Amino acid sequence: MTAGQSAWSDRRMEIIVGNILRFGVIAAAAVVAVGGLIYLARHGGEPVNLGLFRGELADFRTVTGIIHSALALRGRGIIQFGLLLLIGTPVARVAFAAVGFALERDRLYATVALLVLGFLLYSLTGPWRI
Repeated sequence: MTAGQSAWSDRRMEIIVGNILRFGVIAAAAVVAVGGLIYLARHGGEPVNLGLFRGELADFRTVTGIIHSALALRGRGIIQFGLLLLIGTPVARVAFAAVGFALERDRLYATVALLVLGFLLYSLTGPWRI
């Protein structure tokens, strides 16, 4: 390693970020697919009334409700959990970027990444949630 290189390089950070995004999307797709198969196996033969709209059940309006439903191996709960993984993937990417920039001692980018992370978390948990 030369004097200008650090153990924590931009290239290494790009590779890790790419892997985070790749793994997150693949994991989310796999979980949604498993949930879809379970849901179709249990409810695929039921008649559909397209003239009736039913909102989302209360169990699926909170993270804890979704997790409980997924742990109970309910198809819809597993699908919703997969969607939570998909939403969490870019959030994890921004959190990692903040840590990576801090390790590189790049205070400006670390601060910007932390601000973006704060906005993301606020938008996901803010007072306007339903």
